[in-house]
Amino acid sequence: MRKLVVQQWVTVDNIAAEEDGGLSFVSGEPFDDAVTSPFKESVMAFIDSVDTMLIGANTYHQTKGYWPYAEEQGEYGRKFNNLAKVVASSTLTEAPWGDFPAGSVTSDPVATVRELKAGSGKDILLWGSLRLMRSLLDAGAIDEVRLMVCPAARGKGIRVFENTHDLKLVEAAGFENGVVIMRYAIERAR
Repeated sequence: MRKLVVQQWVTVDNIAAEEDGGLSFVSGEPFDDAVTSPFKESVMAFIDSVDTMLIGANTYHQTKGYWPYAEEQGEYGRKFNNLAKVVASSTLTEAPWGDFPAGSVTSDPVATVRELKAGSGKDILLWGSLRLMRSLLDAGAIDEVRLMVCPAARGKGIRVFENTHDLKLVEAAGFENGVVIMRYAIERAR
């Protein structure tokens, strides 16, 4: 069965977005083709492990003007842009993505995730989209949280988690750029 894996860039103090919604703390990008590093190898291995990306409407609106045209992202950008995309929205009817395959739209992300997980293919990436992530956590639909912890603290901002969740560390790896990737499985109530 496919897994739903959340990926969030965060600060060391658990901030996923600054008070204004910004992400000035994110480090480790872009991935032009000339760059080689253990960090890039790890990120590329992850993007190769998924074939579908789920995003919320706000994240879609914030990124659709950049990512489909981000040639400086090299091979990573091409792989990212070619993922099947599903946009969770109660108002959108279409989700174009530049010259890449358009996303489909769902007004019921929980049902869509269950359907995707039951199908064949690689894992599913939930990218950013904090409100969507929280609702899918509450519904028990998320299997793993992948935190890209940046070497920065903000003190104030929007935290990744609002509620109590028990997590089990699967892997932690630090890299030369100061980013630590921490993978956690979601502990289910027994």
